[in-house]
Amino acid sequence: MYAKVIVDITHEKLDKVFEYSIPEELEGVLKVGTEVLVPFGRGNREMRGYIVGFSETPDYAPDQIKEILRYEEDKRAIESKLVALAAWMKEYYGGTMIQALKTVLPIKKIKKTIKKKRIRLLLTKEEGKEKMDFYLNKNQKARARALKGLLEQPEQDYELLTKKLSISSSVIRALKEQKVLEITEEQSFRNPVKYQKKEQKEIFFTLEQQRAVDTFKRDYDSRQFRTYLLYGVTGSGKTEVYMEMIEHVVRQGRQVIVLIPEIALTYQTVLRFYGRFGERVSIINSRLSEGERSDQIERVKNAEVDVMIGPRSALFTPFKNLGLIVIDEEHEAAYKSEQIPRYHARETAVMRGRLEDASVVLGSATPSLEAFYRCEKGEYTCLTLKRRAKEQELPCVYVVDMREELKRGSRSILSDKLKELMNERLKKGQQMMLFLNRRGYAGFVSCRSCGYVVKCPHCDVSLSSHKNGMLVCHYCGYEIPAMKTCPSCGSSYIGGFKAGTEAIEELVRREFKDAKVLRMDMDTTRKKEGHEKILSAFSDGEADILIGTQMIVKGHDFPNVTLVGILAADMSLYGDDYRSAERTFELLTQAAGRAGRGSIKGEVVIQTYNPEHYSIEKAAEQDYEGFYEKEMDYRRILGYPPAAELLAVLVTGEDEKLLDTAVKYLKDFALRAGRKKRLQIIGPASPFVGKVNDVYRRVIYLKSGDYRSLTVMKDHMEQYIEMNKGFQMLRIQFDFNPMKIF
Repeated sequence: MYAKVIVDITHEKLDKVFEYSIPEELEGVLKVGTEVLVPFGRGNREMRGYIVGFSETPDYAPDQIKEILRYEEDKRAIESKLVALAAWMKEYYGGTMIQALKTVLPIKKIKKTIKKKRIRLLLTKEEGKEKMDFYLNKNQKARARALKGLLEQPEQDYELLTKKLSISSSVIRALKEQKVLEITEEQSFRNPVKYQKKEQKEIFFTLEQQRAVDTFKRDYDSRQFRTYLLYGVTGSGKTEVYMEMIEHVVRQGRQVIVLIPEIALTYQTVLRFYGRFGERVSIINSRLSEGERSDQIERVKNAEVDVMIGPRSALFTPFKNLGLIVIDEEHEAAYKSEQIPRYHARETAVMRGRLEDASVVLGSATPSLEAFYRCEKGEYTCLTLKRRAKEQELPCVYVVDMREELKRGSRSILSDKLKELMNERLKKGQQMMLFLNRRGYAGFVSCRSCGYVVKCPHCDVSLSSHKNGMLVCHYCGYEIPAMKTCPSCGSSYIGGFKAGTEAIEELVRREFKDAKVLRMDMDTTRKKEGHEKILSAFSDGEADILIGTQMIVKGHDFPNVTLVGILAADMSLYGDDYRSAERTFELLTQAAGRAGRGSIKGEVVIQTYNPEHYSIEKAAEQDYEGFYEKEMDYRRILGYPPAAELLAVLVTGEDEKLLDTAVKYLKDFALRAGRKKRLQIIGPASPFVGKVNDVYRRVIYLKSGDYRSLTVMKDHMEQYIEMNKGFQMLRIQFDFNPMKIF
């Protein structure tokens, strides 16, 4: 047997796997992820490596292959578990082992370290006073000042002492030479969290919250490390439950990863966690500098962090004794990677939990269909919170039919009902949020008069408008010419939705001249801490109205918000995507949940051209189970996840003719190889964006009732691609159960 070994795995230029023979006494003992010592290079210097695969036949002449020296049987290095996780990701999601390793392992990059200087007095009090008198007699006032400061506090921070007492570095040097003081240096790690730990108020749990916490603790203490779905209505106190679970795990000397879907959620989330756990909490995200990110990993390795909070990539924090992974708002599409390997944080967290003997908690008011489906199958344990934590009532929801508004001659983006309620809130000094549902705005075509949407007759997803005047299905390739009149009612009000947050802000400022307005979107949050500044200002009551896209409606808790207006509610309903109804229900339910979280009951206005659609009806009723049943019926009929498994094969290249030939061959191979596996193969088709930077794109979809059949097919296709040189000029990605149609 031969082992594939990666050496120096945390190096930035990691790009090669080496082959070593396995000594007879180690055959059957080694496994993927095992740390081994191997001879490396011409000098055969002993180096640490990790096994990433095995083979019975070598790629080189056997007499040229070196032998593994040994392995440490009891070694449970964190890298071993992360290498094993990378191997699973490569198999489960496709791509190469190198790509998986680079995703999972923190790469060592040389960063400028920050040294912190400390000054310590070397004299006794008597010696110090005597020396100070000497300096004063000699009129050496700066030296006397420095010595006086050190007599009051014998050990001080270098910068604080010199700035506070206006002392130059030359004075400090002179005192050092006279052996009055010494200067020490230690490496200082940047901590991006700047909040103070606060005294915790006693928390009183509802019966539902207590039941969820008790179930988790009982299982955890009996070493039953399960995956839980914490399904609770908006405002039911899921974060308090997370924190109680986290405290239980941390008390046992283990660490916790908390995943959040958006950087925008970091501000309030970190504030609450830091208030409870203090400096043992850290964050990691793309807004931090390279140095700050590197420092957080070093703090983790130095056991200075118990809880790491961040988006998807925080899942790979190299904790030595990981005990719990929490995924907040687990339904969010942001948990799916757009890079190879196209992993989903939910499944990857469950796998890491198995490797680490850790529990996983998924939380949401609108669980993904996948998570709820797995609860039904008994794979996950469901913990339910059906009431708000402070017993507040759920908001009163009004659904406004914008077709009726148009018939009355109103062409405003704001309905009469919404304007009326906004005026009421301004008079009462209460806050409100206006959420523009921009998801899916780029593509679909609808009639503002009757609500008709142009759909593919074969796939039940909307057709997308292209600049060449065609409406195209990005799932099967079906296309028709664009239309100027509605085929349903004959109206000329057919087209795409054009308004953005900036236009809505202008309209609101015109309509409500005395209102203070804040806008939160990609433009206003580009700068570092942009999210925090806007959310902090709104939380402090510096604005009456907050306008934004989906980033304003997820997970935020503003007690003075009593009204939420949802504009273009059905915008996401007609994206060219089989998940459109699910996304719409999630967004509307989450948006509605921002209202009435304080002592005053909230109200919500949903503006739509299709009030009869079940996703809008069920969101207005806050009825997740009702929505789940209807949506799963649709998924079963059409064979979409989670009722079936789906594999997207995205092929890109600069030569369009070569690309079209390649995808034809790839489809023909898949048809032959998958004949006995009962696979359904769709495409190839052009994605919504068929060409980016002169690179053409095509996609093939494979459906099956069995995930294993698709992973086997992926392996066969990878082998076929490797054997045929024509594919070398193309880039091929595999995406299992994609979050959207390409």
